[in-house]
Amino acid sequence: QVQLVESGGGLVQPGGSLRLSCAASRVSRLIFSIYAMDWYRQAPGKQRELVARITREGTTNYADSVKGRFTISRDNAKTTVYLQMNSLKPEDTAVYYCKAEIGSRLDSWGNGTLVTVSS
Repeated sequence: QVQLVESGGGLVQPGGSLRLSCAASRVSRLIFSIYAMDWYRQAPGKQRELVARITREGTTNYADSVKGRFTISRDNAKTTVYLQMNSLKPEDTAVYYCKAEIGSRLDSWGNGTLVTVSS
């Protein structure tokens, strides 16, 4: 149903910054505003992990590994969620995925955007 497309990934040096975007389509602004939105990441050989979450009310949660460095935000008028990543570390290297919490098996995922932190 809802389509999610991530963008903004790329190669960045340690200590650098990137802003990821997740654009939702095939969904109205009102309905999008209801969904909690998540950012996950998956590094090679590791399980996919939740790194950030934002609710319809704007409440945010972060994995301990990214607290103080990452900020999740949303713009319901643009049906877009963002992940601002600062002070990037090599261990942040992963494919980052956006998810809309529509309802368990109905949850929508994007195809991911690759973030590589390396000198």
